[in-house]
Amino acid sequence: MAFPHPQAVRGEGIFIWDADGRRYIDASGGPVAVNIGHGVGEVARAMVDQAAAIAYVHGTLFTTSSLEAYSDALSQRVPLDDPRFYYLTSGSEAVEGAIKFARQVQVARGEPARDLVIARWGSYHGLSLGALAVTGKPSMRNLFAPMMRDQPHIPPPYCYRCPVGATYPACDLACARALETEIRRQGPERVAAFIAEPVSGATLGAVVPPEGYWPLLREICDRYNVLLIADEVMTGFGRTGRWFGMEHFGVRPDLMVMGKGATGGYFPFSVLAVRGADVETIRQAHGDFNHGGTFSHHAVGAAAAQATLRYLEEHDLVTAAAVRGAYLGQQLREALADLPCVGDVRGIGMMWGVEFVADRETKAPFPPKAAFARRVGDRAFECGLIIYPGSGGIDGILGDHLMVAPPFVITEAEIDEVVALLRQAIREVWEGTPSASAQGR
Repeated sequence: MAFPHPQAVRGEGIFIWDADGRRYIDASGGPVAVNIGHGVGEVARAMVDQAAAIAYVHGTLFTTSSLEAYSDALSQRVPLDDPRFYYLTSGSEAVEGAIKFARQVQVARGEPARDLVIARWGSYHGLSLGALAVTGKPSMRNLFAPMMRDQPHIPPPYCYRCPVGATYPACDLACARALETEIRRQGPERVAAFIAEPVSGATLGAVVPPEGYWPLLREICDRYNVLLIADEVMTGFGRTGRWFGMEHFGVRPDLMVMGKGATGGYFPFSVLAVRGADVETIRQAHGDFNHGGTFSHHAVGAAAAQATLRYLEEHDLVTAAAVRGAYLGQQLREALADLPCVGDVRGIGMMWGVEFVADRETKAPFPPKAAFARRVGDRAFECGLIIYPGSGGIDGILGDHLMVAPPFVITEAEIDEVVALLRQAIREVWEGTPSASAQGR
């Protein structure tokens, strides 16, 4: 099926131009992937130079200087003990690799019954069947559910709509304690790992967990010898205002998966990061990690990733994401405060979510047929603004939100323009929605 998309021909910083010369502000970094901005010559040149030297070799036969150099640089950044890396081409592949690695570690430890990975509802971990099995977005799972082996899920830390109807801190972090309940329900001898996003991504829209949530999860995983997998595909490489999202919570995972910002969209490249001790456990028991892919360990991808990492460092863009991200959040909250359809504005760093409601007092969502978030996204695009709309965050069907997550190179003046255009788009859609008339607009 063909869709009438404009043809993109050029990008620079936060801007994209189409073939008709129209300019768009990329205020979502695509699907929250573009962190260093469009048109960075250093990354393009690094890719060209590597491709000219050697573009492809099979990872089971050769390594390359770009892979080794990038691994050395990345090891200084990831919050893992003695990190080792397996390079792939998408976040979905990295998640698949993490699930398989966790299983193999548990078998190598002498616990072959551990074959379950617990995840959260309101999450997204990838498009492949293994990644969908741990994904907590029903609209993406349901059609393919008969084809996959489903995995257990627990509620997310969604304080705006608490899954147990409580209020923090009186809730005693019930959403985190649900992990122990599920481990015991499944049988502790069956659970290999727990996977979650440090900050919820596009399925819920930048939901930041409350204080104490991640330390409690770490404690529960340790108690039952369950491996903790941090899905940093969206939050990694500065998006939250720190190099990795888990750093905000003082917790070190056992495995990490990364993508998107690793190359800022310049090359399809992802990373599975694990602890050296676990690699040795597998090596002694099985010889090697039972995994592989034609385009894994790609030399050009590593060159792009290293150039992206260097650009982030040299331009201090992780700090920029923290500082300008705080400004973005403040401006969003102030500009959208009087719009009755805006229920919540939340986020961290350069990763913000706006949740829409038909009634702010009751938090009642719009009916799915209203397609409120999608209409806001369409109207914003008509105004030259790219945002990232989402739906179904409440129960897989109900709920509308959007994400604002521009490249870290955005200026305060450009943030002001983004917020003004977004307010305009939301207001125009709201005024054209039947529930607006009922509330007197």
